[in-house]
Amino acid sequence: MEHKHFQTLLVHGEHVLDSATGAIAPPIYPSSTFAFKSADQGAELFRSPLDGYIYTRMGNPTIDILRNKIALLEEQKHGLAFASGMAAIHAILVALAGSGDSVVISDTVYGGTAALCNRTIPNMGIDMRWVDCNNPDEVEKAVDKTTKLIFVETPANPTMKIIDMKAIADIAHKHGIYLVVDNTFQTPYLQKPKRFGADIVMHSATKYLGGHGDLVAGLVTCDDDDVFTELYRVVCDIGGIISPFNAWLLLRGIKTLHVRMDAHCKNAMKIAEFLEEHPAVETVWYPGLKSHPQYELGQKQMTGPGGVIAFEVKGGKEAGKIIMDSVHVCTLAVSLGDIDTLIQHPASMTHSAYSKEDLEKTGISPGLIRLSVGLEHPDDLIEDLKQAFKKAGG
Repeated sequence: MEHKHFQTLLVHGEHVLDSATGAIAPPIYPSSTFAFKSADQGAELFRSPLDGYIYTRMGNPTIDILRNKIALLEEQKHGLAFASGMAAIHAILVALAGSGDSVVISDTVYGGTAALCNRTIPNMGIDMRWVDCNNPDEVEKAVDKTTKLIFVETPANPTMKIIDMKAIADIAHKHGIYLVVDNTFQTPYLQKPKRFGADIVMHSATKYLGGHGDLVAGLVTCDDDDVFTELYRVVCDIGGIISPFNAWLLLRGIKTLHVRMDAHCKNAMKIAEFLEEHPAVETVWYPGLKSHPQYELGQKQMTGPGGVIAFEVKGGKEAGKIIMDSVHVCTLAVSLGDIDTLIQHPASMTHSAYSKEDLEKTGISPGLIRLSVGLEHPDDLIEDLKQAFKKAGG
């Protein structure tokens, strides 16, 4: 039966109940190795490993349920699961580009992505070209015959800059290359990159898809059979696989994604409005506020503003440190998408791999604070921020 509503798809997907036991939850297959029925069957599986199970690095029944579910949610043909979001990004880059090739990448991305692309990927002979992807002319100029793909985050971490996916997709497809979109902040519940031209979609599933701060994982979806084959080859060769248990946890988290994301959005909107009016706050960047520079674009691309807020306090970094050291309900920690509200300082924490010049260029100021709004009561979060602002002199 085809499900008409996304919420039903999240809960059920295409998972079939175990006919022998009637178990509603999918089973965890912790086995590293799977037995063959015969020598001939074993030989056949090594020729076509996706037709059965050999070794969990190459395929696992629990992981396959997850792979199929994320593909379904992103409206794409194929899904792959990785040990982390960084393993997923690494696989995309090395599967689609090699020595002598180039990749165009948005100048504002997660700090781990920046570190990978500044330190490890160039050692493979791949030229990483950092561009303001809000400027299509700059993107066009950066693409040449060596370019294999364009990689963007939208909204961007941590500045909440929104990128026009269709505009970038048009450039990519004009040159016969792929557009990769990191959809971690929005999830397929709030944003469907494929509908705006994205060829490949990836997630740090550690964040909202898992939702409870108890797993690390990465997911990738695509339609192209050749891209899937190359990605599958990389994950098998390098072995950056998700564990069956983490796959099971992630499947459990995905079932409540819609409920959690609705609450994250509602709470974040209330807190963003509070921050915008507070005298201690210089600027707030949140896609749900009409003051956001790309508010109208966000309305076109997203069905909700998400749960992450960036704001700058008066008094810069020192005031920000006092605030972060003074909160009691918010937790001073990196990551995002957790049920707990997490507060952190990008310039010295998640984006410390950026140089001072790159921080300034991308708008990550010394006083910028990133708030991942959780599922606590928003009034308690507001009171917590109020008392922290007061200690900072605000």
